[in-house]
Amino acid sequence: MSIFAKNKNIVTLIKSISGIRGTIGGKPNDGLTPLDIVKFASAYGTWILSNNKTKQKTTIIIGRDARMSGAMVNNIVSGTLIGLGINVIDLELSTTPTVEMAVTELKAQGGIILTASHNPKQWNALKLLNEKGEFISEKNGQDILKIAADNNFNYAEVNDLGSYNVNTDFLNTHIKKIIDLPYVDVKAIQKANFTIVVDAINSSGSIAVPALLEKLGVKTVTIIHNDVTGNFAHNPEPLPEHLTDLSKTVLKQKAHLGISVDPDVDRLAFVCEDGEMFGEEYTLVAVADYVLKHNKKGNTVSNLSSTRALRDITEKQGGVYSASAVGEVNVVTLMKETKAVIGGEGNGGIILPELHYGRDALVGIAIFLTHLAKYGKSVSMLRKSYPNYFISKNKIELTPQINVDSVLADIKTKYKKQPINTIDGVKIEFDMEWVHLRKSNTEPIIRIYSESQTASTADSLAKKIISDIKEIIKN
Repeated sequence: MSIFAKNKNIVTLIKSISGIRGTIGGKPNDGLTPLDIVKFASAYGTWILSNNKTKQKTTIIIGRDARMSGAMVNNIVSGTLIGLGINVIDLELSTTPTVEMAVTELKAQGGIILTASHNPKQWNALKLLNEKGEFISEKNGQDILKIAADNNFNYAEVNDLGSYNVNTDFLNTHIKKIIDLPYVDVKAIQKANFTIVVDAINSSGSIAVPALLEKLGVKTVTIIHNDVTGNFAHNPEPLPEHLTDLSKTVLKQKAHLGISVDPDVDRLAFVCEDGEMFGEEYTLVAVADYVLKHNKKGNTVSNLSSTRALRDITEKQGGVYSASAVGEVNVVTLMKETKAVIGGEGNGGIILPELHYGRDALVGIAIFLTHLAKYGKSVSMLRKSYPNYFISKNKIELTPQINVDSVLADIKTKYKKQPINTIDGVKIEFDMEWVHLRKSNTEPIIRIYSESQTASTADSLAKKIISDIKEIIKN
């Protein structure tokens, strides 16, 4: 469920079940304006208050990435929550996983992460957490949207206002819990004497990643784009085309590894010592491989659009792989149902339940470095040790008059002899290949992801499905 509003200046506001996201500026209900921030923070705070079954005063944790609008949004959200009678603990510049962990560790009733994740600098967002430090469910999100639509808020009187406190030390707690994990071997990492380059995208990674590497005993670290200004040096999504500076610096420094995180440090990508990409899809594969070696027959989960390689290494270790609908909350739900020891998404998101149920680039870095140190070979050699798959990402735009559900139903019928999964669109398996079709919730588009053991066959499979769709529409 999403509501888009745009004006001629291309400002955008998206109100969804997981939070509110938009570009800064514009008129109320067009862009992410102060009035919109107050309204949605009020709705979330009201919902949290109504669900606080404890006798203690309601507390909400907030934290933000370094984007340029962060301080402004932070001030408005804090003031609004205090006005509702809620105590605020502000982690200030932080990471998404750090805020998630703080909710439970500090016994709060909820949390708000002020970040638009991999979106460009003009965007910001309020990402909403429940009392478990996990993203709210679809039902919770719908309840909050209704509260906002109805303006159903009741602010506190002067004697009942909330309090405001700053806690800038919780990152150290987060890092300590990572260091204490059985999968992290600081001595092995120290002995490996790694030289590492980090692209911190001028955001919170400039603080969090160096702090982690120091505790891991990595002495030779070069940080690029480390000004904590939120003025992103390049498109902040950690894709190969955006990591050319990192690749060049890895080669120049003769480093063992390049590390890239997104602005809120929940996505992770690596660059090999030869400047080539390790592959965002393979971040989870490599980390899961090491975790599974310690959990024989352990189960794993990723979403339907993620690489088959995770299934391959899971089954090799005697475990069961399961695929969820796209979306972190769906991955987490299935991980709990299947008692998965690790899971995540193919966008470089790693979820380790022993730490918390949220994507966490920091724990991914620590486990990967341990894995690499004990593997004893280069990053590129480690990458070659895994099954090789290629994903082709495409989309087909349709006219608004076309019934997308009907098109997907016809595709399902056409390929009914193949294994098909319909929990999120239509996913069709062809031996070692697959294609996943999902409709957009906001526009007449079908997204088509396909995977094969070569890039050309993945592209060919996508083109075949696109041709089928066009034929269905024509007839």
